Amino acid sequence: MDHREHIVAAMAEQPRRAATGSRGRREGPADALFQAGMIVLAAYNLGLALFMTIAPHAFFTSIGPFEELNRHYIRDIATYTAAMGFGFVGAIRRPSWRVPVLAISTVQFGLHTVNHLVDASSAHPQWTGWFDFVSLLASTVLLAWMWRFAARGPDAATHDRRPGGRPPRTSFSSTPQAERSTT
Repeated sequence: MDHREHIVAAMAEQPRRAATGSRGRREGPADALFQAGMIVLAAYNLGLALFMTIAPHAFFTSIGPFEELNRHYIRDIATYTAAMGFGFVGAIRRPSWRVPVLAISTVQFGLHTVNHLVDASSAHPQWTGWFDFVSLLASTVLLAWMWRFAARGPDAATHDRRPGGRPPRTSFSSTPQAERSTT
C-alpha cells in the first residue's frame, strides 16, 4: 500500500463525530435556534436603524405613528438602534459579548414595551399601538429566553441538571471567573 492509500484507509477507519461548534461541543437544535436569533436581531436592529435614518417620515407613518412627527428624534433613536445592531454583530463573533448584549437589549425592549403599553391608545390608527405593544412584548420574552440560554454557558442545550431537578443558576456573567468573590 502506498502513502496515499495508507492515509485514505486510516481516515476511513475513524469514527464519525457529531456536529460540533467552535468550542468542540455538540450543537443541538437550541444552539442553532439561538444562533439564528442572534443573526435576526442584528439584521433587524441594523435594518430598522437604516430605515429610520433614510426615511423618518415613512417610519413614522408605518411603524411609529405616535403624536407629532419629529425627524430629528427618530434619527436620534436610530443611532441607539444601530448601536444595538452592531452589538449583536459583535456578539455573534464573540461569545463573551452575548450575555451583556442580550441583557441590555432585554431591558431596553422591556422598557420600550411598557412605554408602548402606556401610549397604545395614542397611535393613529389605534390598532397599530396595540399591535406594537404585543409585538414588543413577544420580542422581550424571546430576548429573555436568549439571555437565559446564553447565561447558562456553552453547554446550555445538554447541561446536566443539579440534584433535585433544578437547572444550574444563571447570572449576568458569561465566565465562571467573574462569579468568584474577591473577598
